Amino acid sequence: MAFLFAAAIDTSCPTDTAGNRLDQMDRSGHYALWEEDFECARQLGVTALRFGPAYYRSHTGPGRYDWDSCEAPMAWLRDSRITLIAELCSFGTPKWLGGFQDPAFPVLFADYARAFAKRHPWVKYYMPVTRIGACARASGLQGQWNECLATEAAYVRALRNLCMAHELAVEAILGERPEAIIIQNERIEHYHGAGQHARAEADRRNALELVALDLTTGHELAPGLAGYLVKNGMKAHDLRFLREPRATGQRWLGLEYTPTSERRVASSGRITLARQGFGLHRLATEYHARYKLPLFHAGTQQASRRAVPWLREQWKQVMALRTVGVPVHGFTWLPLTDGVETKQSPTGSRAAPDGQGLYDLARDPRPTAAVYRGLIERWSVILGARSDSPVELEMGSAG
Repeated sequence: MAFLFAAAIDTSCPTDTAGNRLDQMDRSGHYALWEEDFECARQLGVTALRFGPAYYRSHTGPGRYDWDSCEAPMAWLRDSRITLIAELCSFGTPKWLGGFQDPAFPVLFADYARAFAKRHPWVKYYMPVTRIGACARASGLQGQWNECLATEAAYVRALRNLCMAHELAVEAILGERPEAIIIQNERIEHYHGAGQHARAEADRRNALELVALDLTTGHELAPGLAGYLVKNGMKAHDLRFLREPRATGQRWLGLEYTPTSERRVASSGRITLARQGFGLHRLATEYHARYKLPLFHAGTQQASRRAVPWLREQWKQVMALRTVGVPVHGFTWLPLTDGVETKQSPTGSRAAPDGQGLYDLARDPRPTAAVYRGLIERWSVILGARSDSPVELEMGSAG
């Protein structure tokens, strides 16, 4: 199996507390410049691209789909030599749905996934729902996105609906494309703290960080977590359904690892936790041991002068994982072009590029693009020829 060198179009499209749609493809200019963006990807030499039509634009009602908005980009990718990793739902739903609280969402989304797979039979790789855990927290617990709720019951309801939607979509996709590869991606997160109270809080948070993957892969839940889910509205038959194996031998674990995960954060009261701090190699090894699935490095990014050393270090760690026998089938930089963030200041809010893209918003390459292109040129033949066995790598030579 060939190693996938990937870039990613940021397809996230939640709504904020004021109901504004934060569509990154719109904010970054992708809808107007998609051909230029795809050419940037081609010039990089990437062999795969994370991309998909905006779900809120394509799913116009129950059983109704507007494929015109993505027809030309999908045709371009079909005819290119770039493998599409199709993202179907990235943090947002159409307004006609009741968001991620809507009990109809899982079945309706599965219908959408089936229709997409039927219309595009050449697509092999799928990310049905992007980062379930983060989406459920932001929409149901933290009051930041979409329904902007902040209760444990709303969080569990969003988590249940997102997990059910993902697994029903897996069944729908495989019904149309029995050979499809399913990549379920989550950001690697880990909390640790000093002191008895901090350790207990860290254990609780770590269990919640893993719960989406535990549910969708049928892994045993952390002690007490099933009771917490049932207490907050999840039904026993939902848990039984989610424990059934799906896509056996055709599921990869997509892991995103970013520098923002290494900031120190404080919990309520006097408990202070450190977030991350273990490094990609250790955490990815632990995730692989837990879920027994092949890994896909689904995304990383860094801005400004730190981007090039960050890219080199992440690549070194991915190659180190393969050296010790952990199957890693790809590497991704996300995003291809800068995203746009809303920044607050004393004079009000303003939109500003985040500086994390391989290309800026003028589609001019950053130094990171040249370094990534060089890595692809150097390693593509080796990894394509020896993708099923560990790659011998001298740790200091990964540049």
